[in-house]
Amino acid sequence: MRVTKAQAQANREHIVETASVLFRERGFDGVGVADLMAAAGFTHGGFYKHFGSKADLMAEAAASSLAQSLTDSADIDVPAFVNLYVSRNHRDAPGGGCTLAALCGDAARQSPELKVTFASGIENMLAALESRYETGQDVAQEEVRAKMLDMLAHAVGAIMLSRACPDDSALADEILEICRARIITSLPPSPAQQP
Repeated sequence: MRVTKAQAQANREHIVETASVLFRERGFDGVGVADLMAAAGFTHGGFYKHFGSKADLMAEAAASSLAQSLTDSADIDVPAFVNLYVSRNHRDAPGGGCTLAALCGDAARQSPELKVTFASGIENMLAALESRYETGQDVAQEEVRAKMLDMLAHAVGAIMLSRACPDDSALADEILEICRARIITSLPPSPAQQP
């Protein structure tokens, strides 16, 4: 039976979505093409009908999940973002969490093309955070960007460090609690909170 173009596109999107979750859970090198296709419900042989290589899928899956992170956090302000991001729930669910926290370490050892995908995702995340950052005063755009870059690096690092600890480790929770508190404290009060 011949697959329609619409069905082929839907199949491709399903493979990308499945790959995105598996890559965040296991890392880029922890998922083979055969395992990935089986998880998506397809045969291994069908992979190359959709993608030129695993590297192509890695870049597309990363771009997709980075864009999804922006969509998922679009309606919250920066302190709420920090509270959600630097949390045990996020730490314990890498497959549904942020691609940066799950795969930055892997991306550092991948192709320049994949690094470009991550750089673009970081820029988009910074732009979104900058647009939601309420300083309550006239602050230069460079300062806002620097603050959001510092905050994002701190938040991503906190999740990565916490995930490197045993699941039931007191240190894993301590990292999250201290980093979250320090990040929130470093943010100025919103204009509504100022006297």
